[in-house]
Amino acid sequence: MQVLQAGRFKFLFLEVEAELITAAAAQQGFEARIQDSDRSLTLDLTLLDRNAPLLLFDAADPANLGWFSRCQFYVDGRTGNVLQTPISIANKKDRSGRTVSNGLRLRISRELPASFRLPGKMPITEQVFYGMFSNFLQALTKTGVAVCGGPTVTPLAGRTEAPGSRI
Repeated sequence: MQVLQAGRFKFLFLEVEAELITAAAAQQGFEARIQDSDRSLTLDLTLLDRNAPLLLFDAADPANLGWFSRCQFYVDGRTGNVLQTPISIANKKDRSGRTVSNGLRLRISRELPASFRLPGKMPITEQVFYGMFSNFLQALTKTGVAVCGGPTVTPLAGRTEAPGSRI
């Protein structure tokens, strides 16, 4: 990890390696295609050998209360940011424009403000990031990740349509 100074601003630069990210994804059962840039890593993740959708659910739906109480990761549904992490997500679409239930697009930001802290005020390092990343992928397949509000990121598990009467 490096500390970068740009005028009066300080940034942390995470030196995450694409090979280690791919290995962590493969260990959790994901196929990962990576695009590497100076400021971020972008991954197209697809969960292989699974018929059920990824456990990305709507936190506002009362039917998902059990999942919500167990999850450790929350996504801002408007921006796609996974709260208190350098990760943001987006839904993948198939050729006809429908959301793919076994895949996500994930972006890992390499440049973070110097004040960035993980939950519990823990400073971030590459080793801590790899552990957190692995936990996030595991949460997508086992315990669930909550989407809180917003139309940008749509849930993949649980009730995916709005509650109410059907016509």
